Parts: sequence; C-alpha cells; structure tokens
Amino acid sequence: METLNPPTVSLVIPAYNEEKYIEDCLDSIIKSMGKFHEIVVVDNGSTDKTREIAGSYQGVRVISEEKKGVMFARQRGINETTGDIVAFVDADTKMFPGWYEQIVEKFGKDLILATLSGPYIYEGISLWTKILVWFFYYLIILPVYYFLGYTAIFGNFAIRRSVLEKMGGLNTEILFYGDDTDTVRRAHKFGKTKFSMDFKIKTSPRRFEQEGVIFTAWRYVINFVHVVLFSKPHTKDQTIHR
Repeated sequence: METLNPPTVSLVIPAYNEEKYIEDCLDSIIKSMGKFHEIVVVDNGSTDKTREIAGSYQGVRVISEEKKGVMFARQRGINETTGDIVAFVDADTKMFPGWYEQIVEKFGKDLILATLSGPYIYEGISLWTKILVWFFYYLIILPVYYFLGYTAIFGNFAIRRSVLEKMGGLNTEILFYGDDTDTVRRAHKFGKTKFSMDFKIKTSPRRFEQEGVIFTAWRYVINFVHVVLFSKPHTKDQTIHR
C-alpha cells in the first residue's frame, strides 16, 4: 500500500575507513536543509575515526554491519530504517541543495516511480577528464538508458521501499561491480526507473586516481552489460569497498 504525499525519505550512507571524506559529506547534507526522515551511517568495520566523526553529528545515527561488503552495509541500512523512500549516497559525495526536494517531488507525484538516479559531478579533475566524463554520460549512459529503460549509480540513488520489498531486497552476493545495475534491473520490473541528469551529486575522483578514467569507464560498461545479459557481474576479483 502506497503512502500519502509527501513521502518520507531515509538516507543511508555505507562507510568503511572514510575519515577523510565523511565530515564533508555530512556537512553538505546538513547544509542542503533536506528534512530527511532519518540519516543513517552504516559503519562496515572501519579501523579509523569514521564512526567517531559520524557519531558527533546531531541527527545522524551510526550503526554497524560486521559482514564486509558495501551491499551488506546498504541492506543493513534498509533494515534499520522506515522511510517510504530509501536514498543512498557514498561517503565521499557532497549533496547539492535541492537533492532531497527532487526525491520528494518526483516520488510524490509519480506513484509508479520505482527508482531515481543521476550523474556524479567529479571534483578536482582536469579538463580532459571532464570531456571524457561528458562523453561517457551522453554517448554511453544516456543512450543505453533510453534503450533499456534503466540505469543507475548507487552513490546517487533512491528507491521506493515497497519496491525493495517486492524484489526481496538487495542482492548481497554482488560485492561491488554491477551492484547498481543489478538493483535497478530488478526494480524495473515493478515500476519506472528514472535517470535524470538534473539529479546530480558531487563526488571525489579517487576511483580515477586509482585506476584511471578509461579503465574505470571500461569496468563499469563491461559489468553493466554482463549484469543485463547474464544477471551477474563480469569482474570476479571484486574489492568489497569503494
């Protein structure tokens, strides 16, 4: 049974050794003025000051998930929250003003909307990398989205709780690569899955710095295709944290 408008929004942030980023992430959430039903940081076994920093924020609840892996952390966040919509950001993201309002507006107006996602805006990258990212979104991501009807980025993602219940929650057998594609593919069976270039969030370029922009894009594309065709990611040696 769907709830009356406006829907309540629970925000879940999985975190593992994120002391470098979690403060800026939470500051941006507070500054966004979003009236979240609850904000939950799921500590996935951090050995640094992630938990201490997150716990110092009023209105932020920190819980622990002992099973290592970002999907275990996200599922724990789902289980521990009660909002009509469950929204996810990564600990190295920064929220734009209006992010919360877009979720409430879009899910409130469209009761068949199952998920909402949008692009990353990478901070501190070169002009060349910005051009490559632009090509990636406009020549790969958007055409695929228009063709299939679904695509998503888990670090900038919201899903209706009733849809999560219908699909049996997240697939915790997927540790990292293909997690977002598998989730939105399954959600697509129960409603509309929207990817909007206006629903954006800032993020760090650490993946690019670690793997390079071309290799990062290739990893995403090959795992996306593999999940769509075979319902499982291509990459076998998956790391368990972002």
